[in-house]
Amino acid sequence: MLNVFKFPDLRRKIFFTFLIIVMFRLFAHIPVPGVNVDAIRGFLQNNAFFGLFDLFSGGGFQNFSIVTLGMAPYINVSIIMQLLTVMIPSLEELSKEGEYGREKINMYTRLLTVPMALLQSYGIYFLLNRQGVLASLNVFDLVIFILTLTAGALMLVWLGELVTEYGIGNGISVLIFVSIIGRLPTAALSFFATLNADTVFNSLIFIALALVVIAAVVIVNEGTRNITIEYGRRGIRSEKIVNYLPIKVNQVSVVPIIFAVAIVMLPAMISGPLQTTSNEVAKNIGFYLAKNFQESSALYNVFYFLLVVGFTFFYTSVQFNSDKIAEDIKKRGGFVPGIRPGTATATYLRRIVNRITSSGALFLGTIAILPFLIQSFVGTASLTVGGTGLLIVVSVVLETIRQIESHSVSRSYESFLR
Repeated sequence: MLNVFKFPDLRRKIFFTFLIIVMFRLFAHIPVPGVNVDAIRGFLQNNAFFGLFDLFSGGGFQNFSIVTLGMAPYINVSIIMQLLTVMIPSLEELSKEGEYGREKINMYTRLLTVPMALLQSYGIYFLLNRQGVLASLNVFDLVIFILTLTAGALMLVWLGELVTEYGIGNGISVLIFVSIIGRLPTAALSFFATLNADTVFNSLIFIALALVVIAAVVIVNEGTRNITIEYGRRGIRSEKIVNYLPIKVNQVSVVPIIFAVAIVMLPAMISGPLQTTSNEVAKNIGFYLAKNFQESSALYNVFYFLLVVGFTFFYTSVQFNSDKIAEDIKKRGGFVPGIRPGTATATYLRRIVNRITSSGALFLGTIAILPFLIQSFVGTASLTVGGTGLLIVVSVVLETIRQIESHSVSRSYESFLR
């Protein structure tokens, strides 16, 4: 790994990524004007929903900084665009037009992020104002408040895209990774401060479980099944070339969990406005959502689990196109031993992918609700960084290391050929 620093362009990429991370952390400590930050922090300690929101804003919510919204608007719009791509034929055709199609869809996603950020900014104001944490603002101050949060969210999207284009790793994932890592020092101090003779056994179980989870995440992320592909080559001697199509257990990394978090927060977010309406039916729905969609409730965790599993299958089907892969294999004169080329190969690949994805989806779902399971069986009151955080951290680290090694090997070959 240390050899990567001998390549100038790779050094620039790493330095650029580090520079963006520093900027992100600085922005997370610039508070929105006119907000009582101490009151916000006190409120967050007793509110698991906003604590989860804070996780994806890099502590921005706790400081009520200009990046309080974090990646939430962009992630929500990305979910909507992915669903629309499947539902609307014109968008589906656009998504198949290679780089041009992806750029157009990305442009639509960025444009739709603006109204989503405006809406969520007002939603944050409304919820905190109803809770008595944020004072009522006049029209001018409210506009400034909303525009500040919206600008912060758009700036994070821009920084993430800069990292993706000029740095190392996926920019959005890297910034969320930094958000989680930024909480670890405080979490470690809190953990050791509360350690005593009565809690030492549970703490040891927790540490052992954390190590097991990290190992399991690495194994699942790196696990693949190789499908044998044979190619016939004609010539003076007819010979067979054997190749392999690797199918990963977890093909979509942390995307399902990140998107599921964005969805699972919505019931708790809309429960506040519903409780304040004059309509009795809406009010009762609001009370029901507030009661049953807390992080400690069974319904919340079942919903979260199902979302993760569903998104895993959905994004795997988007990323792994069995029909296209089977057609490519057929065009190149290849075949899977014992399977006819074309439609039969596509059906076979689809069956294999669904079987592998089932185990990967169940694993991701279990990791997502790990804090609830630990609380139920071990009795730990709360976790600053739960299974979701561990999965994101480990996945981003593995993916970043993989990219660095790929760049390093590529540059080594280029140096050798000169």
